[in-house]
Amino acid sequence: MPLTFTLDPDITPALRDGILDLWTDVSNAGGAVGFVGPVTPEDIRPELVRHLVAMAEGRHRLLVGHDESGTVAATAFFAFNTHRLMQHWVWLYTVMVHPKHQGQGHGRDLLAAAADAARGFDGTTAIRLACRGGHGLESFYGSCGYQEVGRVPDAIRVAPGDDRDDITMLLPLA
Repeated sequence: MPLTFTLDPDITPALRDGILDLWTDVSNAGGAVGFVGPVTPEDIRPELVRHLVAMAEGRHRLLVGHDESGTVAATAFFAFNTHRLMQHWVWLYTVMVHPKHQGQGHGRDLLAAAADAARGFDGTTAIRLACRGGHGLESFYGSCGYQEVGRVPDAIRVAPGDDRDDITMLLPLA
């Protein structure tokens, strides 16, 4: 069953809690979304609040995917550049698909919806995202049209003795 994507949804308590649950479940399943499990929603809440504040200030936008039951199943946050020479591209952050929905094409659908949304942002010609090495994410993003444009070896310390590459990917929107 396909997901239904909404750009800039109203931030209700149910949506906020749904994002917290999604982020927790993805992190605890080993997803590379800024945390290393085990985590609780309370561990993630301060980071979500930072995202929501950036949205309220117009610096971030949210794309959310709901499944057929209305549950939050996927998210991606856009972050806008404030530097005048970099306003033609956006960052894509916190790209997540719930583990129970993975392997069904929803990640590709989320990235396609994100690209469609970004094409509607005034003057935006590209999307950049960063991903953690060691998960094969660069191959997945590459299969969705993104190109690897940078890599910093061992820049992400997941745990003592477990350092991963920080990989920058780019999707031209032209």
